[in-house]
Amino acid sequence: MASLTERETGDKGAWVSIIAYLCLSAIKLAIGLHFASEALVADGLNNTTDIAASIAILIGLRVSRRPPDHDHRYGHTRAETIASLVASLIMAGVGVQVVAQAVRSLFSPLETAPAMVTAWTALFCGLAMLGVYAYNKRLAARLHSHALQAAAQDNKSDALVSFGAFVGIVGAQFGLFWLDPLTAVLVGVIICKTAWDIFREATHSLTDGFEEDELLVLKRTVAATPGVEAVKDIKARSHGSQILVDVTIEVEGQLNVLESHEICDEVEQRMLEEHQIRHVHVHIEPQRPQE
Repeated sequence: MASLTERETGDKGAWVSIIAYLCLSAIKLAIGLHFASEALVADGLNNTTDIAASIAILIGLRVSRRPPDHDHRYGHTRAETIASLVASLIMAGVGVQVVAQAVRSLFSPLETAPAMVTAWTALFCGLAMLGVYAYNKRLAARLHSHALQAAAQDNKSDALVSFGAFVGIVGAQFGLFWLDPLTAVLVGVIICKTAWDIFREATHSLTDGFEEDELLVLKRTVAATPGVEAVKDIKARSHGSQILVDVTIEVEGQLNVLESHEICDEVEQRMLEEHQIRHVHVHIEPQRPQE
């Protein structure tokens, strides 16, 4: 789990996204509307919704830092996951709108190609967004933040969308006028796909889902702890940027309370050192005799 100071730096990732989306959406919409590029306008609309999504993530990050209280004993870190869920719904709504508008334009395309300035604008914005993606990806990995991971995933899809708009606009220069609105359709599909991926991950976490392969790795760590004779049961769930683990282990029945407690401490220490998990509840049972 990241410290309070580290989690406060997570705000920087959200602010970087907000500022980037504000600037890039204004540029794309202004140039796309002036030079009649469906793909660039769709890309710009996508970025306007990303502003709202980034604000939701920023709010979620700040709420998640609130300490535990009388009715939130585990703290408020799940606010990050809720923010990711809200962001996915915002993105899905715009994605559907972009697809619907682009499909209408596809069946009645303009017979003029957008100016090449729109293509260079899309390319520049795509490269800029790749930089934002790289920054948020590193920050999310360091802070183990689901919200910033969602933001980084959104940044990456936005970069790909801009590159797709670039291809569509260039194609229109060669008389393929349908390529620009077709690219806008693909833009909308990418937005919807990204929204679905974020939604699926957020709902999986909120319903206490946990990847089986990751749980197996945690189980191996517990089983390898000296004094642990068997791992009878293990459960884990994500709580925002935290992972909560409940494990039942078997130890020798002749051990006293102090010796058993020392084994528990060793399990907790190994989970912290190897997996950065601070919240581990260990239940001890005497080893059952072999039948």
